[in-house]
Amino acid sequence: MAMAICGIDEAGRGPIAGPMVFAGCILSEKCKVKSEKWYEILTDSKKLTSKKREELFEIIKENSIYHIVFKSNDEIDDKGLSKCIKESLIEIKTTLKAQKYLFDGNSSFGVEGIETIIKGDEKIKEISAASILAKVSRDRFMIEISKKYPEYKFDKHKGYITKEHKELIEKYGFCDIHRKSYKLKPSTPSLFEDIQ
Repeated sequence: MAMAICGIDEAGRGPIAGPMVFAGCILSEKCKVKSEKWYEILTDSKKLTSKKREELFEIIKENSIYHIVFKSNDEIDDKGLSKCIKESLIEIKTTLKAQKYLFDGNSSFGVEGIETIIKGDEKIKEISAASILAKVSRDRFMIEISKKYPEYKFDKHKGYITKEHKELIEKYGFCDIHRKSYKLKPSTPSLFEDIQ
């Protein structure tokens, strides 16, 4: 019997708004043995078009055991990024049973039994699949929340610090889904002077 590998990846560590989303994924042996076309093209989610990610998202869900964890902007502000990452890794490890847990990056954040692989989302299919699950889940959230806060155009930049997003924050201030603990370098001396 083949070793069950759980690939783990996240989306949204760097944005100044919205949640951070983790995904753990154990792909079925069937898709590996058959080397199905969709399996062969699995790679880092950032290298795929949004349309291709959406297509693969549904296929991956049908051909895997997976678990997705959302950490809200409030949790990130309250606990800090590292603790949220550690909690997410522990939740995935306790929810999904595998012989090996492989996490994209260079730190396991103190969670025992998790191996790290730099650029793992390009090298390990299970991590690639997890990266797609995390990315699509987060993008869908940001597109949906954009309907509540249309002035911030979250559907476009997904909460990352683009020039346009920065200008919109300068114009409207922070909203409920911004990470207040993140430091945004002001373009004017008075901007955010009241925010600790």
